[in-house]
Amino acid sequence: MQAIVGDRLHIHSRSVGMEDRQGEIIEVRGADGAPPYLVQFEDGHEGLIYPGPDTSIEPHREAR
Repeated sequence: MQAIVGDRLHIHSRSVGMEDRQGEIIEVRGADGAPPYLVQFEDGHEGLIYPGPDTSIEPHREAR
């Protein structure tokens, strides 16, 4: 998985009744776009994410 700053990270819920989470990648800490990613979520908090199989990345339109 590779990303750049500005890409959107989607964590898809694996449980019924739990919502998906989305946020913007604000820092890429791995080499050549690799994880971990510092993500600012829609509720305003930030977290360091090591994406799992339930995660996808939507490229930032202007950056690519």
